Amino acid sequence: MPDTILKEQEVSMLREEMEILMNERQCLLDTTGAAAVFVANLDSTLLPDSACQAARILSSSLNNLPEETLRDALEKVKSEFVVRA
Repeated sequence: MPDTILKEQEVSMLREEMEILMNERQCLLDTTGAAAVFVANLDSTLLPDSACQAARILSSSLNNLPEETLRDALEKVKSEFVVRA
């Protein structure tokens, strides 16, 4: 019986951890999508050099993401703009 209780606790802890990770993923998708839209709409000729460098780093990081992740992020942001509009 104690072994069963321990396993139930482990399953419960794993469920909680999965929920935390899924919530974190959603937040990261929001951030990534917003960053991608932001970079796509930047006019680098109007930015100071230091901001251009940061934008290049951000752009490079976004380009290194798996295509599916970036697509999910953009879809999430797209739905946010529709809801807010």
